Amino acid sequence: MNIKNNLIRIILVLGLLFIPTSTVLAQGPDGSIFLIGQNYTLGEGETLYGSIAVIGGNIQIEEDAIVNGSIVVFGGNITIAEDTLTNGSIAVFGGNITINGEVNGDVVIFGGQATLTSTSVIQGDVASIGGQVSREPGAEVTGDVTNNAPPVVDVPDVPNVPNVPNVPNVPNVPDPWVSYNPFWEIAGVFGRALAIAAIGMLLALFLQPQLDRVNAAITRQPLIAGGYGLLAVIVVPVAVVIMSITIILIPIALLVALVIPLAWLFGMVALGQEVGDRFAKAINQVWAPVLSTGFGTFMLVLVVGFVGLVPCVGWLASFLVTLAALGGVAMTWFGTRNAPGGMMMQQPMQVEEIPPTS
Repeated sequence: MNIKNNLIRIILVLGLLFIPTSTVLAQGPDGSIFLIGQNYTLGEGETLYGSIAVIGGNIQIEEDAIVNGSIVVFGGNITIAEDTLTNGSIAVFGGNITINGEVNGDVVIFGGQATLTSTSVIQGDVASIGGQVSREPGAEVTGDVTNNAPPVVDVPDVPNVPNVPNVPNVPNVPDPWVSYNPFWEIAGVFGRALAIAAIGMLLALFLQPQLDRVNAAITRQPLIAGGYGLLAVIVVPVAVVIMSITIILIPIALLVALVIPLAWLFGMVALGQEVGDRFAKAINQVWAPVLSTGFGTFMLVLVVGFVGLVPCVGWLASFLVTLAALGGVAMTWFGTRNAPGGMMMQQPMQVEEIPPTS
């Protein structure tokens, strides 16, 4: 087994650290376990068909238990008893691991201590990064063992080195010339604004009612929309990471990963529609929805892009607008329904003509 290939799936769960610290228990459809702030114990003789991911807790695998999946722990310890079988790789971040059973996979330790007892069998590689591996006599490892070298305490005396002959003068190396042309940054913002405005005009042709619902949700409840957007930014990446742990759900994870950019685009067009409508009213003009949406989207993306070029603080404006756009789309499910707690979209009043009395 190649430890580099297995590390790709293991490091994906690093995104779970963005979840707020609280007690959470989740079990995937394939039997995988995901815990935050809790310990997990697989009882004696039990079999788990799935992976285990624990943040801020310990994992105990008792005798005769079988784990058909990978094991990952952040800020906790793992203890694997004798006569156990783990069919997957194991990764420990900021904790210790003690293995007494058999592991059909790689073992990786980041900043912790790994103890391989005399009854342990590792069918793979063992690597330690920022920690140490203690291997008792009798422990079997079929792959490579990469252990951090101990620090050098005594530096040996260096023998006398003969005098170095004079080196002829080396010509001065010219300073590298770095040219920064802000024109390309401005051109990039301008081109992006044109592209999104063109997409906005197409959306206005076919999805005008949906854009109206998203626009109404953002303008009437901007703070709630921003909260929904922040929640979406946190939840969607976590959901993608959890689904990526299993091979079966990887296609679904790729589809979910497309939700954020599509929602941002739809929300920006809805906000651009509001900008265009207000601009038309300010100059006492009545524009077609397609024209006002395209012009407003172009102006919104252009202004946000130029503000984003300001060092240090420019990103804040773009971030807030992004949260509002994502929140409006999340509240209305891409404009397919009215925002919760919001007013229903007013339908045009039907005026019934009454015939004159004879």
